[in-house]
Amino acid sequence: MQHEIVHAFGAGVYCVFIALFLLASRIPRTNPGASWWAAAIGCALVARLSFLFLAPLKDPALSNVVYGSFTILEKSFLAVGFARFFKVGIHPWLVALVSGTTMLWLLTSWSGLPVPLIRSPLYAAFNVFILGYVLWFIVRTELDCLPLIRRVMAAAFGALLLHWACGGPIGALYPSWLDHGFVLGTVLAALQYMSLLAAILSLFQRRLLSAEAKALTMAFKDPLTGLYNKHFMNKLFDQALLLATRPHHLVAVYYIDLDNFKPVNDKAGHAVGDKVLKCVAQRLKEAVRSTDICARLGGDEFTVIATQLEHQEQAPEIARKLLARLAAPIEVGDQQFVLGASIGISLYPSHGSDLSLLLEQADAAMYHVKSSGKSGFQLHGASWKPSAECKAEAAVNAAARPG
Repeated sequence: MQHEIVHAFGAGVYCVFIALFLLASRIPRTNPGASWWAAAIGCALVARLSFLFLAPLKDPALSNVVYGSFTILEKSFLAVGFARFFKVGIHPWLVALVSGTTMLWLLTSWSGLPVPLIRSPLYAAFNVFILGYVLWFIVRTELDCLPLIRRVMAAAFGALLLHWACGGPIGALYPSWLDHGFVLGTVLAALQYMSLLAAILSLFQRRLLSAEAKALTMAFKDPLTGLYNKHFMNKLFDQALLLATRPHHLVAVYYIDLDNFKPVNDKAGHAVGDKVLKCVAQRLKEAVRSTDICARLGGDEFTVIATQLEHQEQAPEIARKLLARLAAPIEVGDQQFVLGASIGISLYPSHGSDLSLLLEQADAAMYHVKSSGKSGFQLHGASWKPSAECKAEAAVNAAARPG
């Protein structure tokens, strides 16, 4: 009865792992190693069931060969799954050669093998070889898993290796130990497959975190330029108001529309146009302070929110700086483009406290610049600043840069 309980316990444990590995393998884009491990644990289950259902037939040789054959398959699938999951240099042909040779030996000499099969030195050597072969890669290769999982995996494979190496001699000296040996083997195999399952779950966790980070980036950032997007502007503006802690602090909203950008797309193509937009975004980030906010509203329209301004005269100074950076030539490959920009400006709290209103006022000021000759800036309710001023400053800045 104790013998039956031991193998029933092992079969139950293996059933649980089969279900878990099969569920993992059904998840889209799961590494194929999970399917191989499900097949391996399935072979281990059949091996255990052979003792339960074939032993009552009083044919130990038959149960011996079934147990041995499916254990050989288990170790083979285990090694191949390890190679597929971790993408390491385990040679499937070597595993197949060793497994096939052992299987051939088992089938040709099965009637004279000891029961249980662990007492056979050659059969034990096969299990030691496969487990040692995998253990070598665990220890010597940088696996794509957490260090703790790798250490548990190494301990489980190492303990199973010792179990197979010492089980035969110990069983020969102490026959009563064999049932305990099967229990110990089941526990160690469970630890082994648990570490492999943990590697799969760890991979799922990293994928989930990566997908979440990408989703957050897509929700807040413009995918082309990396600037914040229009949908995130209200929250950013609220943050900007928090920075305006003193009563006399101002916040300036700049509505920026590039000049002469349409010919870039029409003549050079959208791929070149995208590179130009990336360069514009980089220049905007470099032109503002760390407390300021840059965003892309769409197309060739951008906005900058300048925070913590001490007085209104700072707003035109920032506009001149932005215009100078955007008026400088942009090189993409062997092509050079000169754009410029039209900028409208509105101020908080002078022109309103709501971002949508401030953007509307800055947009109207920007269109006045467009209709008046482009390449300039205008503060809401003030006179237009023409392009000559920013072009002269751009020329001075370009001459001052080395090279």
